Amino acid sequence: MSKQATSESTNTRKRLAIIHLLKQEGPIDAAAMSSHLRVTAMAVRQHLYELQKEGLVTYSEEPRPKGRPAKLWQLTSAANRLFPDGYAELTLNLINSVKEAFGDDGLDRLLTIRTSQQIAAYLPPLSLQESLRQRLELLADLRTEEGYMAEVQSLPDDVFLFIENHCPICAAATACTGFCSQELEVFQTVLGRDVVVERTEHIISNERRCVYKVFYRKEK
Repeated sequence: MSKQATSESTNTRKRLAIIHLLKQEGPIDAAAMSSHLRVTAMAVRQHLYELQKEGLVTYSEEPRPKGRPAKLWQLTSAANRLFPDGYAELTLNLINSVKEAFGDDGLDRLLTIRTSQQIAAYLPPLSLQESLRQRLELLADLRTEEGYMAEVQSLPDDVFLFIENHCPICAAATACTGFCSQELEVFQTVLGRDVVVERTEHIISNERRCVYKVFYRKEK
């Protein structure tokens, strides 16, 4: 491989790393990205400007106590094409076909079957985990394998945030909100009836990610 080709490959990897970081972290400045990626802030800015030319990133300015406002970089909607979409067009066509052939009742039945299949896949491995944190971590691993870019964050008092930074079925979920309501049912079932699962952020409500607040149910 020539030096030019090697350099282009390296730049591509670094820009993909920046894109994935922005997908997971949301709006951040070049200095924060530099710390995450262990490269200089100047190098990060060079890649950001190239990504901006491609229409994949943009920025807003945040005032700072001293000096110039900071540029907080974030992905544009055009960057969605770089992440798995779960065969969006095919899924939408299938949803429309089911509704046309079997009506809303048929679609509800399809969603019920999908929910049962997800529970059957998640429940056995999760039931072997002793703590809520362990169950959430394993669920995050399983969902990440499916393209959801999931992670778990801890809050005080045994409260957790289960975060999905990407939705590979977003187009389908937008067309059929039953996917999202069934998802809540899946999480509640596999995490245990002794916990509460509350959605606090939602991608199809034009938020950056889906976030679920998970905590133990208080005894009355």
